[in-house]
Amino acid sequence: MSAREPAEMAQVAAETGAKKTRRTWDRVLVSAFLAGAYISFGALVAITVSSGLDQSTWGTLPTLFTGAAFTLGLVLVLVAGSDLATGNMMLVPLGAMRGRIELGDVAKNLTLVLLGNLVGALVVAFFLAVQTGVIGDADSLGSSGLTYDRLADIAQGKASGHTAWETFLRGVGCNWLVCLAVWMSLAASTVSGKVLAIFFPIMAFVAMGFDHVVANMFFLPAAIFAGVPDIGWGDTLLNWLLAGTGNLVGAVIFVSTSYWYLFLRDQPEKPEVAEAEPAERG
Repeated sequence: MSAREPAEMAQVAAETGAKKTRRTWDRVLVSAFLAGAYISFGALVAITVSSGLDQSTWGTLPTLFTGAAFTLGLVLVLVAGSDLATGNMMLVPLGAMRGRIELGDVAKNLTLVLLGNLVGALVVAFFLAVQTGVIGDADSLGSSGLTYDRLADIAQGKASGHTAWETFLRGVGCNWLVCLAVWMSLAASTVSGKVLAIFFPIMAFVAMGFDHVVANMFFLPAAIFAGVPDIGWGDTLLNWLLAGTGNLVGAVIFVSTSYWYLFLRDQPEKPEVAEAEPAERG
């Protein structure tokens, strides 16, 4: 099967977004829980592989390694199949723009998915990152001490290293790229094609230090659980609000609206296409 053209991708994306709102609330929550956990696995392996790299020696290469490893998260989301809020921020509004669903359906879906993502991220952060000792504490030696230092560096930067405006804009840039990864994965008919489509946009947003609200649901609580100083729940909630708002703008304005205008605005309604494959449920 050949790759889909952009106009076909737009049709599939709109139908996929609409179908996401038609499942029962419990299925949405379970699917979102898995996505939050998958993104957290990507974040945890990114911390692990980039820890212990002295910036004076390696320069900015640790951010490249972090980004390359973090792609695991979205590969798991799209190939295994689950609901990630940042992807739904593009797909579900596109379904509404196409007239398949109402704005209330969009709000309900995104609320449930964010809640499920948060629970999945917190479970991995507490039990599989900190309680396992993969992320150590300030007194840890060896690899767990290195991962603690790397997490502290990332989390402190996200909690207090930027102004509110900068964090919002980093959220916009992040989800513009994340949604392009989801969008391009719709063109591929093979798992290898989807992985390749995902890799470069995800690697890029992480390497540039942009803010992904679900990834930050792992980084910041994990830092709190590990005892990283000067990070509290107030700073964490503010970061989620700013990054999440930026993520929504990046998805709706720069991806959903742009491709709706290019490929769907003047097109007649068509019968619903077959439900997207699990690999398209980003």
